[in-house]
Parts: sequence; structure tokens; C-alpha cells
Amino acid sequence: MRTRRVTLLAGHYGSGKTNIAVNLAFARKKEGFEVTVADLDIVNPYYRMKDSEEALKEAGIPLISSAFANSNVDLPALPQELYRIIDDKNGQMIVDIGGDDRGAYALGRFAGALKKENDYEMILVINGYRPLTGDEKETAQIMKEIEDAGHLPFTGIINNSNLGNETTAEDILASVRYAEKTSRETGLPLLLTTVRADLLPQLTGKIDNLFGMTLQKSRLW
Repeated sequence: MRTRRVTLLAGHYGSGKTNIAVNLAFARKKEGFEVTVADLDIVNPYYRMKDSEEALKEAGIPLISSAFANSNVDLPALPQELYRIIDDKNGQMIVDIGGDDRGAYALGRFAGALKKENDYEMILVINGYRPLTGDEKETAQIMKEIEDAGHLPFTGIINNSNLGNETTAEDILASVRYAEKTSRETGLPLLLTTVRADLLPQLTGKIDNLFGMTLQKSRLW
């Protein structure tokens, strides 16, 4: 997976964008990069990076998020600090985009500058075990809706097909065919397949470009 200054993660509701963003930030930090994470999700007030704020802080990773995140106030407000996505050229920025086309509208205000700089990766996060993305054609349709809303083309795919804590190694293996078919349907390269960290030993050598992750704790649980 290419390391660009800005990594944007978008996809269907519940595809796991936020969890991947947090895990990517930790991985990049361990590799020696200066990294900031930003929550551009103005749609879903529940699964947000704010849940990982303390862990990110301990790792020395700044977090930009709405002042209303994890409160009982749900306003579609974006902090002015989010303009660091296009203004701050020092270090890397990992951005969690809201779900579907509705969440991608907020991306539109940054699209022109990101295209001009041309140092971004726009990643489609897919989960074949979620409703409405059970096959490659459904997933491609959602991809197009997000691109139209955010005015920025996708550049790659992360296969995050999972069933949460119920996921088995067999579930991950079975999802690869769906991810490969989605790659062919969309013309986008399959960059990574994620796997819960404890399942990694069972899948190493069986799937290319595996990325082990820990699950973000949500305030809902």
C-alpha cells in the first residue's frame, strides 16, 4: 500500500472505516511517520475516533474531531482545524469519511485542493458481510455514489469483510473472492485485507497483504 500524505477512508455504513483509520495511524506511527487522524464523519455520532482518543494521545497521534463527538448533541459541524487536511503539509493525515454518499458530501470542500496536490490515497473500505454490499455490483454502485458526492475518485480497496468478534479465519478466506471480484468490477487495486490480530497466525501465507488489527472499543458497548 502506497504511503501518501493524505489517506482517506470511505465506504458503506458499518464497513469499518473508523477502526481501520485508527489502526493505520498506529502502524504508521510505529514506522516512524508523524501522523494525525481526522474524523470527517458528520453522519454517525456513535462509531467515532473519539472512542480511541486516549490511546491515540498516548501514542503521540493528534486527533481532529467535532466538538460534539460522543456527546448527546449531534450537529453536522466540522471544526476549522480540519483544514489542516489541505493546509498542513508536514507529516501524514489519515481521514475517516462518513458513510455512503451522505457522509462524503463533507469531502467536497477539500477535493479540489487534494486533486491539485495529488498526494492522496482515496480508499474504498468494503465488507461483504454487510447489507447492500453483498456482491461486487452493489459495492460498485455505492462506490460511484460516494465519488459523485465527494468529487474525488477512489484509488484502491481495503477488504474489511468481517462479522466483528464472531469472525473466523474461514470467514476472512471466504471474503477474498468477493474482494477480488469487486476489484475487477471497479478497476481498483486490492491493497489490503484486514484481519483481527488474534486470527493473523491462522491466515499468514494464505492471503496476500494481510493487515492485523485490534478492534476499537465503542461507547455503545
